[in-house]
Amino acid sequence: MGKDELIRKYNQPGPRYTSYPPVPFWKIDRWNAADWIETLKKGQQLPDGQDISIYVHLPYCDSLCTFCGCHKYITTNHQVESRYIDAVLKEWNNIASHLSPQTRIAEIHLGGGTPTFFAPGELKRLIEGLKKLFPVSDDFEFGFEAHPNSTTEEHLQVLYQLGFRRISFGIQDYNKIVQQAIHRIQPKEQVEKCHRAAQRIGYTSISHDLVFGLPKQTLKGFQKTVEQTIAFRPERLSLYSYAHVPWIKGTGQRGFDESDLPSPSLKRELYELAKERFLQAGYQEIAMDHFALAEDKLAQAYRSKKLHRNFMGYTTNNTKVLIGLGMSAISDSWFGYAQNEKDLKNYLKRIEENSFAWEKGHQLTETDLERREHINQLMCNFGTEIHEDEEIDITDITDKLIPMIKDKLVEIAIRKITVTEKGKPFVRNVCMAFDPYLEIPASKPTFSMTI
Repeated sequence: MGKDELIRKYNQPGPRYTSYPPVPFWKIDRWNAADWIETLKKGQQLPDGQDISIYVHLPYCDSLCTFCGCHKYITTNHQVESRYIDAVLKEWNNIASHLSPQTRIAEIHLGGGTPTFFAPGELKRLIEGLKKLFPVSDDFEFGFEAHPNSTTEEHLQVLYQLGFRRISFGIQDYNKIVQQAIHRIQPKEQVEKCHRAAQRIGYTSISHDLVFGLPKQTLKGFQKTVEQTIAFRPERLSLYSYAHVPWIKGTGQRGFDESDLPSPSLKRELYELAKERFLQAGYQEIAMDHFALAEDKLAQAYRSKKLHRNFMGYTTNNTKVLIGLGMSAISDSWFGYAQNEKDLKNYLKRIEENSFAWEKGHQLTETDLERREHINQLMCNFGTEIHEDEEIDITDITDKLIPMIKDKLVEIAIRKITVTEKGKPFVRNVCMAFDPYLEIPASKPTFSMTI
């Protein structure tokens, strides 16, 4: 079966599996804040559970990028910064009172929104406030997402001095027609200015993030973007699939005609073109969507099968507990999830009233925990093994994978499931065989397409 036929066959709505169960299937009616706090304590009792990750969602943006599906708040009023940082630090202090005194911070990641919307001084106040309550671990890793148009050398200097060594630049596409369609005007010269400054200051892992499947993209235009990206020689590359879900994210993604979107087959060609050039340039493919130079920590973790996946995406720190701070941020105690208010005003109000901002969550069952582990193994290592003492029925999984086995996308030997090289682009489809929540038609949500 050819590539186009495989794409048509397996290009179906599916989760990205940054969590299991996916957020739309959380059993909210079985969740409450008191139980969530108990799972937090339980998670810290696991081996290495006292080393935690912190994700801070910084939602503000100066302008709206019409491809973006993130929770954001558009404003040019920078007076909002101080109040928001105050709220995040207050939230952190409230949560920290429920953490073990032996807690150490292994990872901090700043996402958004646009983290560099905030002034360097406010970001410094934030990080110093996070580090004030607990020490950092010996092998900590701090990273942040940067918009080249708003990232100054002062941002880079201040965050470097605070321990940040990873930076991710959102590039998307250098083609001016595409940039106009997605309302993200970003000259290559500005990217180069930020990239070279980060190198000069001492950042050791710089990532450039590209998106394929954007409106107006062509093979010729995207090839030029890929070549320009390779010329920077960033340590990491991300190649994300554009998810067109305006019915979920509101009007933001309606900034162009849907007929401007590439066809599924062209979209796959865009991916294959970029992947081939990245491999030729010496990058290693890392699980799904990512590439890295051999000496980068992400590539090292992938080769040693120590790669981890959570709400921050792929990470080299296999922390069991993730604390999410800020509007819409999600926390993971390993045994349960909790998500903050997605409405900015409600988030600020609840924190300022000395309440937690959790809006909903999910308590994982024993079966959830088993299935999450298999899905994580597939997403990180392209393989997993179902043990005899597990509740999962290997026959049921095999039956669901029969079409993919016939198409040579998956191999099964006794109880071991392996995604073939040909099947790697379809790994999310393999994971879906482990997900019984997708079989609930009454509550089945619309996800992004898997290809």
